[in-house]
Amino acid sequence: MNTSIKALHCFLVLVKCGNYTRAAQELYLTQPTLSKLIQRLEESLGTPLLLRNNQGISLTQAGQRLQQSATAIIGQWHRLQEDLSSLDCLKSGTLRLGICPMMSSLVIELLSQFRQRYPGIELTMSEHGGFGCEQALLSDSLDIAFTALPVTHAEQLCSQPLTQYPLWACLPKRHPLAQKATLQWQDFQDQPFVLYNEDFSLAQLITRLSQKAGVNLNVAFRSGQWDFLATMVENNMGITLLPAPICHKLPAQQFEFRPMAPALSWDLALIWRQSLPLTPAAQALLALSKELSFSDSPTDEA
Repeated sequence: MNTSIKALHCFLVLVKCGNYTRAAQELYLTQPTLSKLIQRLEESLGTPLLLRNNQGISLTQAGQRLQQSATAIIGQWHRLQEDLSSLDCLKSGTLRLGICPMMSSLVIELLSQFRQRYPGIELTMSEHGGFGCEQALLSDSLDIAFTALPVTHAEQLCSQPLTQYPLWACLPKRHPLAQKATLQWQDFQDQPFVLYNEDFSLAQLITRLSQKAGVNLNVAFRSGQWDFLATMVENNMGITLLPAPICHKLPAQQFEFRPMAPALSWDLALIWRQSLPLTPAAQALLALSKELSFSDSPTDEA
């Protein structure tokens, strides 16, 4: 049996994309070349890995097992490469970084400084919600990730807090709740609520805290994009909770913002897998995050 790292990588990309056309484009291969590569992989392993149909592909039982093992093998191969590249003092290598789209504008200065300090390190960024970042770390698909605390798999992950921002209720202009100086969970009881996708740490935090207060939110819509959530609020499709720096990006003449009582915060952090050593590039990012100041957080006043 002679199975290459490249073949395993192509197999994983194909599984992620769900069909040969998109996978071939991402891999910069022709579709026949990719098909032949997967066929040789199946012949090498002596078992079918994929079921092909008009909708795309699905995994056989053997394919499911290979997906798990291949992810681990690719992760170990990446770490070996990073260990070897660290011998040249971070002049080369790759940092596999997970990030939530909502956080991108808040951590861009850190990433910009990292690129300037380590120009030879390639940044490979994957967008996930907080829970998705955790899953990718646990499967060794990422080296380190930005997320919001608390994490779900606290016993398997380490974290380095970065900064925190207040969470404000975001209401359309002239909404009845805007007459109040602060809002409580009970104020949301009979209101349609627009919320982040379920794999977002912030969505899980809001759901947990509201239920702890005895309130089941009436979730009307979900989205992974804060600007779409704001647009829905503006058009009276519901109300939501947004981090203060996101609220500052919205036109004040179209929204009302109110703090919560007791106050709520959005705590940003870097997280990584506890049972694996950080790659040199990830260590460098973590050290830089401690060095740089995040003191430009907005005030708690809405």
